[in-house]
Amino acid sequence: MWARFGVTEPSVFDQLLARYSESHRKYHTARHLDECFAKFEELRSDATHPDEVEFALWFHDAIYETKRHDNEEKSADWARATGAAANLPVAVTDRIHQLILTTRHDAVPRDTDEKILVDVDLSILGEKADRFDEYEDQIRDEYSWVPGVVFRAKRRKILRGFLDRASIFNTRKFVEAYEAQARANLERSIKRLRG
Repeated sequence: MWARFGVTEPSVFDQLLARYSESHRKYHTARHLDECFAKFEELRSDATHPDEVEFALWFHDAIYETKRHDNEEKSADWARATGAAANLPVAVTDRIHQLILTTRHDAVPRDTDEKILVDVDLSILGEKADRFDEYEDQIRDEYSWVPGVVFRAKRRKILRGFLDRASIFNTRKFVEAYEAQARANLERSIKRLRG
């Protein structure tokens, strides 16, 4: 990726992997990155700035603390600083910063690259039932400090928010490939959380 940007690689890879390997992470791990990069290949050719989307993917969950509400902002700031240190143009680092901010689940993606990044990040929702259920268990593990009744209520609200969208995914390819499975997964999970 750095070679495609035409810059010298900054020493950040080990730091990123250390973050994604933190012991409190169960879903937001290097496996999540691997799954995202695999899904990104389905949409890469549609991206306006594919290398910027790839950069944003590396950093989108770099900071992940379940008791904080500014993880995306902190991750975006780190990505911008890393890009600046590598002498990327300000316009590029600004776009990367905005891409990462768009992964907040209440944000609305505006352009093609934002839509691609959000779809890739949310692609777990459209996975086969066994992987989706594993993901739900991993999220619960990450929030094990939250009392069960509170977790179930908040999780139902989050999942219902996705389900209430006219479309969960933003790109035509992902709507066609994963929308139906995502809706089935969400319905099943919401029902389970009521139990």
